[in-house]
Amino acid sequence: MAGQTKLERALVLAGSRKPQMQREPGRNWTRDKEREFLSVLAETCNVTRACAAVGMSAPGAYKRRRRNAAFRAAWLDAISTAYQRLELALLDRAFNGTEKIFRRHDGSEDRLIEYPNHLGLSLLKMHRSTAAEAEMEMPEEDVEEVRERLLRKLERLKQRRERERTGEE
Repeated sequence: MAGQTKLERALVLAGSRKPQMQREPGRNWTRDKEREFLSVLAETCNVTRACAAVGMSAPGAYKRRRRNAAFRAAWLDAISTAYQRLELALLDRAFNGTEKIFRRHDGSEDRLIEYPNHLGLSLLKMHRSTAAEAEMEMPEEDVEEVRERLLRKLERLKQRRERERTGEE
């Protein structure tokens, strides 16, 4: 940001129908608030909680998302991160199950690990095409291209190691 004027720093890319540079409103959203909002959004996938964490309103957040292209892109990235975390938690639950405790009238307990089949089936459906793609054999031309790229990379590494040994660089 060195060399920028105060006016240039106050402009943001707004992406409504026709992208344009607009002056950033200075009264509410700060970079710190934006960072914290996006962090909480990535953790919770909950706009209301993210707004509460920074003391902003949900309508104000949606308005900012609509008007500010950079914020909108970061918002999408945060939601993507939250969905990945959620998927990992669901995968863990499908693989490892959840412990259920049953208490009897006499005070004794039975513990049971429950595996949610519907969750596992949903995850299998979501990733069926990816798994099938992974099992497919690569076409010969793709294998040859990968082989050539690897050989070029190995040759560059060999040359770099040789230069390091001889004291060049």
